[in-house]
Amino acid sequence: MALGIAFLGSGFSARFHLRGLVGVRNVEVKGVYSRNLNSSKEFAGLSEQLGLGKPKVYDDISKMLSDKEINAVWLTVPNDAHLEYTKLISEEVSQGRSNVNGIAVEKPLARNVKEAKEMIRLVEKAGLLHGYLENQIFMPSVVRAKEAIWEMGARNSGRPYLARAAEEHSGPHNSWFWKPTISGGGALIDMTCHSLEATRFLLTDPSKDKSSLKPKHVYAVIETLKWNKEEYARHLKERHNVDFVKEPAEDYALTVITYEDDIGNLIMAETRTSWNFVGAGLRLSVEVLGPEYSVNINTLQSELSTFFSRNIKLPPSETFVEKQNADQGLMPIISDEAVTYGYQGEDRHMVESFLSRKMPLENWYDGLLIVQLMMHAYLSAENGRKISFDPQQVEDFIPKVARGLYSTI
Repeated sequence: MALGIAFLGSGFSARFHLRGLVGVRNVEVKGVYSRNLNSSKEFAGLSEQLGLGKPKVYDDISKMLSDKEINAVWLTVPNDAHLEYTKLISEEVSQGRSNVNGIAVEKPLARNVKEAKEMIRLVEKAGLLHGYLENQIFMPSVVRAKEAIWEMGARNSGRPYLARAAEEHSGPHNSWFWKPTISGGGALIDMTCHSLEATRFLLTDPSKDKSSLKPKHVYAVIETLKWNKEEYARHLKERHNVDFVKEPAEDYALTVITYEDDIGNLIMAETRTSWNFVGAGLRLSVEVLGPEYSVNINTLQSELSTFFSRNIKLPPSETFVEKQNADQGLMPIISDEAVTYGYQGEDRHMVESFLSRKMPLENWYDGLLIVQLMMHAYLSAENGRKISFDPQQVEDFIPKVARGLYSTI
């Protein structure tokens, strides 16, 4: 029996998930819908090329959801549409017009806590399984690192006490990321969600429930360091038709979380994310420290590289690494980004969970906590101080940047 899935959204992240499904058993892509018909057609062609099925291109979401062969939806639309489409899917399921039993949603779950809680209320009412697509905790290097930390380090020396994670690149692909009233913020909401969950995953004892690690305090700093400068703002206007001077967002975020474990140990997680990195391309780095051990990950320290001299003029591309910044000199090559970045692992887990009618281990409750932590980070940055973790204080909180009130002056 194969899981028939549909994609709501056909852009960059949807295509990464499509490649992540290659090699996953018992799955077939049956449908695709996006607001850009040409993009949907290209997506359908790529699905067929990858051997994942020839999905039907829909211009009506309800018609797609009524297809009896579609059992699950991958929600990969912009952040401002997550709640809208969750409502639509839940309504179709509740009214008995759809065979969908699970939704997997791209990070972040929502732009704020209020939206996230409403999304969870809707899927619970409809009886839907839900998966949170956080690829970094499914990266083979991160999974193996956790095994080494807890099976060797923690068992013989003590639990890890500090994790650092960073995601850095030169800026998002799509224009909506640069519009904080649509995305919900800047680099923090775009990327810190990854680093927060990766550090929480690595610091959590695998023999205990995730709730054994409780947030105590949050401290954050956000700044706009590069993209409000005239030259770069002009580049955004030309490339994405975005007026970043008029509607700015943070392009750098530092967030520090203090946790307490179930026996009273204080644990620290440091995360740094930015759209300012100048290097070969996207860099994901993780470091974990314990009493007598450490673990390090850096995705740009690849086992494969190439070199092109200045005498070769290559057209700009992302052939070697996501968000590639150069086409000459020594370049790392990520041999299979869908595997290295964890897309295959997370997509396999979601497919297997939905097929077996079990709640995925990474689900919307995890997504909600990450949204709560990010809202605390924005609140901390706005107040300029460390704050205690209290979900009630961010229940209705919307960051200034998401309300168009953020200033880089």
